[in-house]
Amino acid sequence: MDGLTDAKVRAAKPKDKPYKLSDGGWLYLRVAPSGAKLWRMAYRFAGKEKVLALGAYPAIGLADARSGRDRAKKLLAEGVDPSAQKKAEQRAAKAAAGNTFRAVGNQLMAKHEREGHAEATLGKNRWLLSLAYPDIGDRPVSEITAPELLDVLRKVERRGRYETAKRLRSCCGRVFRYAIANGLAERDPSADLRGALTVHQVNHRATIVDPKDIGSLLRAIDAFAGQPSTWFALRLAPHVFVRPGELRHAEWTEFDLDATIWRIPAAKMKMRRPHRVPLSRQSLDLLRELNNITGNGRWLFPSVRTVLRPISENTLNAALRRLGYASDDMSTHGFRAMASTRLNEMGRWNPDAIERQLAHEEENKVRRAYTHATEYWVERVEMMQAWSDYLDVLREGGQVVPMKRPA
Repeated sequence: MDGLTDAKVRAAKPKDKPYKLSDGGWLYLRVAPSGAKLWRMAYRFAGKEKVLALGAYPAIGLADARSGRDRAKKLLAEGVDPSAQKKAEQRAAKAAAGNTFRAVGNQLMAKHEREGHAEATLGKNRWLLSLAYPDIGDRPVSEITAPELLDVLRKVERRGRYETAKRLRSCCGRVFRYAIANGLAERDPSADLRGALTVHQVNHRATIVDPKDIGSLLRAIDAFAGQPSTWFALRLAPHVFVRPGELRHAEWTEFDLDATIWRIPAAKMKMRRPHRVPLSRQSLDLLRELNNITGNGRWLFPSVRTVLRPISENTLNAALRRLGYASDDMSTHGFRAMASTRLNEMGRWNPDAIERQLAHEEENKVRRAYTHATEYWVERVEMMQAWSDYLDVLREGGQVVPMKRPA
């Protein structure tokens, strides 16, 4: 009887020992005592007897097994060992699986984590990449094209999230460049998309710069009737004018009240450089008062729900809304713009000292090196005290005398 049939394969029963059912042309079915049915092909290559595994029944049916045998015979005719070819294909498939956009993205995030990037930054980048994974996550990173990536970004744009689309393109670009550096891709398709995305009209963060309005805001904050953590954070914010994330993540170990300095570690800073904040007398008074309330814990401003976390990123903005300031009137970030605007208009302070206190990064490399080298520390100490004194005058509703540079 020539060859096997599907019926014979289905009917094959296990025995005490393995046995074979031949189909001809070197193909046979090996039936194990466990009941497993495995397709095998016996052949000779370079004078040696070898066996090629073609899969297990029923996942691989008779027709598929015969197709596998025929492909193996063709390779033999071309002088190629089918077993070696199969192993090479398996290695390539395994390598391709490790070279997907998702895999490379995860490798990059792991690298950033080892380098000490802030958890907030890592979380945002992971979230951004998660927007791309459904469409291109399982694609080999070297095969993704610019139009393919643009389709991903267009989906984000269609939801009205233009800034998110822009940041996603940038984040994807970092993944592609990491792949290039590691020999997993040859080019970055995100570079071809410059100018392809919708340019979103930038809405600068709301702030208040009129002296009378600043005074009204400070008095409103003093009258705030919310949680102590929120109240103290709102009162301290205008004096130190750090970024909202740096303020709410402030820890008591970072403060030296005797030396009147707050040292913010690089991991918490946007530019990944440690930052120092001179503490005015007003800031010290607030901190010493707050220390009696939260000084036994880690955070200056712990969450109401758990002392293990600081207040959320929305807490202070929500408090401003409760005080009657709409989102286009004032934001927590607006305290920075408020200080920058008024300090520069006073004309007393070196603009580089103001920028250094704001922890802004100078674009010019030579100026950046100089600014970091000088730090303007003495001037910044004087400036921060003068700024707090100025805020007190505004809060009390007194007549404002601009602090001009002497002629």
